[in-house]
Amino acid sequence: MESGPAIFAGTVFALFGAGLLLWTGTRVAHRAPVAHGVHSAAAATLATVAGSGALALAVWCFTRL
Repeated sequence: MESGPAIFAGTVFALFGAGLLLWTGTRVAHRAPVAHGVHSAAAATLATVAGSGALALAVWCFTRL
């Protein structure tokens, strides 16, 4: 019973992180803005850090099983 929340949270973090990294990579590859009104390098860097952080949290959640 205790592993249920860890599985759920890990799955949510993994899906969010992977989706954010995929979306950011696609936007950068097409030279489209990642965020409106923000310098493109800063927005891409921040989105990459957030996506990687979410994936790291997913790994941490899955190691708690």
